[in-house]
Amino acid sequence: MIFLKSESEIEKLREAAQLVSRTLAEVAKKIEPGVTTGDLDRIAEDFIVKNNARPAFKGYGGKKNPFPASLCISVNEEVVHGIPGKRKLNEGDIVSVDCGVEKNGYFGDHAYTFVVGDCDDQTKKLLKTTLESLYKGIEQAIHGNKIGDIASAIQKHNEANGFGVVRDLVGHGIGKSMHEDPSVPNFGKPGRGERLRTGMTLAIEPMITEGCWKVKTLDDGWTIVTADHSRAAHFEHDIVVREGKAEILSTFDYIAEITKNEILETHYG
Repeated sequence: MIFLKSESEIEKLREAAQLVSRTLAEVAKKIEPGVTTGDLDRIAEDFIVKNNARPAFKGYGGKKNPFPASLCISVNEEVVHGIPGKRKLNEGDIVSVDCGVEKNGYFGDHAYTFVVGDCDDQTKKLLKTTLESLYKGIEQAIHGNKIGDIASAIQKHNEANGFGVVRDLVGHGIGKSMHEDPSVPNFGKPGRGERLRTGMTLAIEPMITEGCWKVKTLDDGWTIVTADHSRAAHFEHDIVVREGKAEILSTFDYIAEITKNEILETHYG
């Protein structure tokens, strides 16, 4: 079931999304060679709790195999759902940090892929293209369009640049639950799928690989990696479907202030 949000609900979603944005910026301050993914997770959890919210990922998945951390941190060939721990980051790593919070009964959930130190031109192209495709998808998230218009825009931009588009993982609706209908794939045909309506709130999140689009899940039951061990990038925003132009509830501005990241500068420039 798809829930159209009132303006008061959208404001609560914005508050949750902005807290995620600020949490990602706190993490950005500490991303450097030698830091462990577990260190980053503790920073995020402390910040979320201090801001009177709950880490939405921690314990997610039920009693059988609950996710054990507040962040999903996925390095290099890890696409999403990496579990933070003792792993140290190295110069040149690319690191997807995905964060979710629940605040006042509403959820925020978005992600950014960082570079540790310097990286080569191919890495910059992967991140830049993935980020660009996120905004191309968002441009299609307007009243009267279809889910397939978002999906097709993301797919075409990445494949035109030689990258793989993961099929097994999708974006989603967001609201009083972290994952609501509809699913928002990153591949598809324009004019297909659910019709978009004003007040729909979506988490759009391209997950893009340097090589083959196929993925597999590791024995921990969570970490998803590329089948060919190529590197992957992941960016995510929370948005509201509107007439004429989608509204973005989350922001990368806090990250841009800290990192002075060339990838972000390319977009904002």
